[in-house]
Amino acid sequence: MGGVSGRPAVASLVRSRRSGGDVLLALAVFSAALYSASAYQGAAPALLYALAAVATLPLLVRRLFPVRVLAIVVAATTVVGLGYRGGWWPFAAIVALYTVAAHCPRRTSLRVGAAALVVLAAPIFYRVDWSPLGWNDLALVAERYAPLVAAWLLGAYVRTRREYLRAVEERAAQLEREQEANARRAAAEEQARIAREVHDVVAHNLSVIIVQATAADEVFASDPADAQRAVRTIGSTARRALDELRYVLGASGQQPRLAPQPTLGRLEALLGQVRAAGLEVELELVGEQRELPPALELSAYRIVQEALTNTLRHAAARHATVTLRFDPEALGVDVLDDGSGPPSAGGGDGRGLIGMRERVTTFGGQLEAGPDNGGGFRVSARLPVPQQ
Repeated sequence: MGGVSGRPAVASLVRSRRSGGDVLLALAVFSAALYSASAYQGAAPALLYALAAVATLPLLVRRLFPVRVLAIVVAATTVVGLGYRGGWWPFAAIVALYTVAAHCPRRTSLRVGAAALVVLAAPIFYRVDWSPLGWNDLALVAERYAPLVAAWLLGAYVRTRREYLRAVEERAAQLEREQEANARRAAAEEQARIAREVHDVVAHNLSVIIVQATAADEVFASDPADAQRAVRTIGSTARRALDELRYVLGASGQQPRLAPQPTLGRLEALLGQVRAAGLEVELELVGEQRELPPALELSAYRIVQEALTNTLRHAAARHATVTLRFDPEALGVDVLDDGSGPPSAGGGDGRGLIGMRERVTTFGGQLEAGPDNGGGFRVSARLPVPQQ
C-alpha cells in the first residue's frame, strides 16, 4: 500500500522541483538579457527590455510547449542579432534548443532543430566581414554557433539515453511478469501432478482395502485364518499407501526406508496386490523389454494401477490381462477385463480417466478407454519414447 501510494507523491515532488528549476532558470536568463539591454547606449530601452522579456520569459513553460517556446525565442534572438550591432543573447536559444531535442520525438527534434539553427545562422553571418574573410571572423562564427549545436546534441543524447533506460525498465518489467507467470504455471502443474499421484495412490489402495475388509467381514466367523490374512493385507496396503503419499508430498527427505516412485519393475508387486483382492490378473510382455525414462515408466505404472482400480471398483470382473508392448518408438499399455465396465469411464467422477489422459498427453501419446468388441472393458494407451 505504501509503495503504491508513494509513487504519485514522488512524481509530484519531482514535477514541483522541475517547475521551480525552470522558474529560476528563466529568471536568470531574463536578468542576463536585461543587463545586456541596459548596456546599449542610445538605443530605445523600452524596446530592448520588451525583446529581452519575449526572448527569455517563455522558458517558464518550455517543457509544456517546447516547439512554440523555441520559435518565439529564436525569433526574438534573431531580431536582436540583426537589429543591434553586437547584440547577441544566445542563452535562451541554447536552453530552448536543448529542451526540444531532449523532450520532443526524434523526427520533430530534427526538423525543428534544423530550422532553428538555420534561422539563428542569419544574425551570426550578418555580422561577419566577408571581404576579406579572416580567422577572427571564423572564430566569431564558431564561438556563437558551436554552443547552439552543442545544446541540441546534448538534448538529443539525453533523449536517447532516457528512451534506452525506459526500454530497459520495460523489458525488466516484462521479464518479471513472465517469471511470475512461469512460476504460477509451474506451481499449477506441480499441483496437478501431485493431485494425480495422490488420486492414483489413494484410489487404488483404498479399493484394495475395501475389497479385503469386505472379504474379512464375510469369512470372519467361518474362516478366521482367511479373515486374518485379509486384515494383514489391509495393514500392509495401508502402510504402502502411506509411504507412497509421503513420497509424493515430498516428506521422504531423510527417510531412506520409503519406497521410490514406482516403475514397471514394481508392476508384479502391484498385480500381486490386486490378485490378493480377488481379481485374477495376467501380465503379458510383447517385444524386447528395456529400460525406459523413469517419468514414462511411472506414467505407465499409474495407468495400469488406475485401470485395475476401476476394474476392482466398478467392473464386477473376475479376470484381467495387462499387456505391455515394447516398440522401438513407443510403449503400449493395454488393460482388458471381463467385466461390465465402469458406469462412467474412469470411475464415478471421471478423474481417473482424466488423470490417465493427462499422463498420456504429457508424452504426446493417445489413450482409448471403453467397452471391448469381445466383451469387457479395455484401456489402451500409447506412450511415445523420447529419442536420445
